[in-house]
Amino acid sequence: MAPLSTLPQFDHWFSDNPGLQKDDQRAADQQPCAALQDGSAPLLDLMAAHNEDLIHVDETQSFEDETYASLVSDDASSYVTSIESHIRHGIEENGRQYPAYGRNMYGLPIDEREQERNNIQHVKFRLIIGGRLHRAPMLPAPARILDLGTGSGIWAIEAADQYETASVTGVDIAPVQPEWVPPNCQFEVQDIEDEWLFSTTNFDFIHARELIMAIRDWDRLFRQAFDHLRPGAYMEVGGTYPTPTSDDGTLPADSHLKEVQRLFFEMAEAMGASLNAPTLWKAQMERAGFVDVSESVYKVPQGIWPRDARLKEIGAYENFSLRNGLDAYLLRGYTAVLGGDPDELQVLIAETKRELRNPRMHSYIFYYNVYGRKPLSL
Repeated sequence: MAPLSTLPQFDHWFSDNPGLQKDDQRAADQQPCAALQDGSAPLLDLMAAHNEDLIHVDETQSFEDETYASLVSDDASSYVTSIESHIRHGIEENGRQYPAYGRNMYGLPIDEREQERNNIQHVKFRLIIGGRLHRAPMLPAPARILDLGTGSGIWAIEAADQYETASVTGVDIAPVQPEWVPPNCQFEVQDIEDEWLFSTTNFDFIHARELIMAIRDWDRLFRQAFDHLRPGAYMEVGGTYPTPTSDDGTLPADSHLKEVQRLFFEMAEAMGASLNAPTLWKAQMERAGFVDVSESVYKVPQGIWPRDARLKEIGAYENFSLRNGLDAYLLRGYTAVLGGDPDELQVLIAETKRELRNPRMHSYIFYYNVYGRKPLSL
């Protein structure tokens, strides 16, 4: 899998927008949504109290704009290089492939189609946090970096390129990562919900991102991460809080998108993997022993409606990823967990995709990024 810097399909966006250089490590963080810094107030109250965080709408934007029209199409294969490695283990359900390894059911597929979508997600996540791979400070000349739930491995590969002194290990329950990787990058099949089996407890950085529907016991995960970090090192976790909303009432409560949200939360709860997890990370990391814990929450538009060029680009990626991911997010949980009819689900997915192409719907979700440091002395 090629690193972000070699994905030519996206180059014209960054070259046309000097402020969006993907390799510019000096890029400032997108301003976090101040309303959600402590995660304590009800969502609607926080939104109402922080109108200064409103995203301004581009009234002239349409899906016919050739700058974004290709991305908001439904063809993922045009945007990322093909993943050449085949899936060695898996279970096929409803035409999608799921991992055969792991102590708990994982709700998302692991096939090539999903890995391509994950790589597009990676570009979006980097844009959200200012073009960087991580927000947490990195120890000088890191020797060991761990990426939990590495998926396609794209974050680990880019980390290995950026930190040449480090041995970067990506772990996942599915061996879907590419074979050609930097010499200081390797991948292991391991279930991070079990006892960790790493040969070292002195990692210089631990990263985890978008482990949606993958973790049942976050307290245990943070404790194990804490135990496997060297003193002074950081852990960083990021993920989506999938509660679409709007500031201007353009997302009605009876929309198909809100019905997707309801079903998604219902199936995740039934699987024991609460989607409210990002709102609890800060407190859980502190409970595990981390100090200097920092939480930032970002608004992520679900379309190309924002006036701001950077948010518009993030929205294009999110819109593409969501429309191409509805099947991945819902199919297994809706059929195997909730016992729903797959044909009825396809009708809901089709109607939701139609809504997501409506430029008059100004919806967004939230992205949480939390990091903390292991104290120098305990």
